Amino acid sequence: MKLTAAQEERAQRLHRQALGWDSHCDTLMDITAGRRTLGQRSTGGHLDLPRLRQGGVKVQIFAIYIESPPFLRRTLEFISAFYRELAENKGKLALATSAAEIKEATARGEVAALLSIEGGEALEGTPAILPCLYRLGVRALGLTWNHRNQLADGIAEARTGGGLTTLGLETVAEMNRLGMVVDVSHLSPAGFWDVLEHSRHPVIASHSNARGLHDHPRNLDDDQIRALAARGGVMGINFAPDFLGPGANLETVLDHIDYIARLAGCDCIGLGSDYDGISATPGGLEDVTQLSNITRGLVARGYSDPDILKILGGNFARVFAGVIG
Repeated sequence: MKLTAAQEERAQRLHRQALGWDSHCDTLMDITAGRRTLGQRSTGGHLDLPRLRQGGVKVQIFAIYIESPPFLRRTLEFISAFYRELAENKGKLALATSAAEIKEATARGEVAALLSIEGGEALEGTPAILPCLYRLGVRALGLTWNHRNQLADGIAEARTGGGLTTLGLETVAEMNRLGMVVDVSHLSPAGFWDVLEHSRHPVIASHSNARGLHDHPRNLDDDQIRALAARGGVMGINFAPDFLGPGANLETVLDHIDYIARLAGCDCIGLGSDYDGISATPGGLEDVTQLSNITRGLVARGYSDPDILKILGGNFARVFAGVIG
């Protein structure tokens, strides 16, 4: 990608100005396992605090993904590890549980961190746990990973045509009441449509791409994207090469953004890297320090300043402000 000097200056200005927001990383798996810390630059993984700052990320959603039981205990261990990082990185990292706290943290030059749970197994069969998790700072939850749980069918169970269970519907209602964002990434198509029918608030697909561009079950089809956008939701473009298509690189990521923009407009697009949860990355986005390449690419492809700022973080900021307050 070759930019003129004026385009390069514009891209750098916009990247500095943007509320850089990444809606999904799995870094807490490494942190909880003691393999590295957030505060020190690492040669492993895709992000840490020094690299987030270098990459212009001002808001990072940290996912809590639990592979096996005991689910609730492991969830609490992840949260405890996150709180240790908060204590060790005062002045650099801040837990944000509201739009006001996001604004305050970023104004101080800190990375605003939000917590999300990836998989309703953490509830162990009862939405009554949600208020406790909310008090610990959790502000988003994906109802499933790929498989079936007590709340819904994931995309690996899509053959059954199953969507949300009664317990899943109760969970969505309780999340709406509390002010937690519902995440439909990994849900079966039937589950996706159930959420859109029953949620009173806009929802997100934190790390999903366009199936019309690359036919992978983890991606959203055209009807899903249009419906998500019509309800005021946002999808975060995932950097996993498997979801982007053959020979995935920076241009492929931009192609998915182009596709969704033409289909449903720029108000439903954000970034959901899946860093530290993917084994390979697209060329040009090897880690979080390379995110300015997306801004450069959007400038090169003719996006307006307002649309670039929306894609880089403004859209997710709007949804979270409306839901979590």
